[in-house]
Amino acid sequence: MTRQELYEQIRSKRSYLCVGLDTEWERLPRHLLKYDDPVFEFNKQIIDATRDLCVCYKPNLAFYEARGARGWESLRKTLEYIPKEHFTIADAKRGDIGNTSTQYARAFFQELSFDAVTVAPYMGEDSVAPFLAFEGKWVILLALTSNAGSRDFQLDTQENGQLLYEKVMRRAMQWGSPDNLMFVCGATHPEKFAELRAIAPEHFFLVPGIGAQGGDLEGVSSFGFNDHCGLLVNSSRGIIFAGSGEDFADKARAAALVVQGEMAGILGEG
Repeated sequence: MTRQELYEQIRSKRSYLCVGLDTEWERLPRHLLKYDDPVFEFNKQIIDATRDLCVCYKPNLAFYEARGARGWESLRKTLEYIPKEHFTIADAKRGDIGNTSTQYARAFFQELSFDAVTVAPYMGEDSVAPFLAFEGKWVILLALTSNAGSRDFQLDTQENGQLLYEKVMRRAMQWGSPDNLMFVCGATHPEKFAELRAIAPEHFFLVPGIGAQGGDLEGVSSFGFNDHCGLLVNSSRGIIFAGSGEDFADKARAAALVVQGEMAGILGEG
């Protein structure tokens, strides 16, 4: 999916919502256990309930890999079920020496046909470049993440006065372009979004931390927007586990509708 196609989805749906499919086996509604593949059935009903309210789905690979071959099969079926107009992200946080990264890229871009994969930049350019080599696919590079531990390293000041996440972003922008490179920028750092946007004015940001982590949607949007919106704001637990009973999909839709309504209002003001 191209940057323009993604922006057209945002405009038509008046939404820049990404629904994170962090499907925990232990939190599945009990009535789903009668199905041959309860994880897929859960995801299927979540997708049916939210497909018109979001532009993106992001399965977190840990929740599928933890179940071995069964989990990978649930992931494959989920990805095939997601409507083709939606942007799909493998939240895998991969990154290794070049030949290993090439195999990761083949797994997510060729075998599973995701549009994008999250990548950790710690090992440098040769660990990221194999992902960028795939035409029409995206790297979403960890920059300033939403977890509490992000302060351990990402906000360290370097010798030239830059913070580490700034150095990562500026260096990575030499490897990719706004057409194949996004950055993960956490909503729990809303005060940083003006600086983040100044560093990368044209790139999309994937923004976790809205919902269960308490991020500020309006603050992030007011400082993070660019002329293509430039944001994919993710909510996982706050939507998919909004309910735990037989009406879980209805509860998920209601939670997604609240976020989409806020987004529509913000987009209408811009």
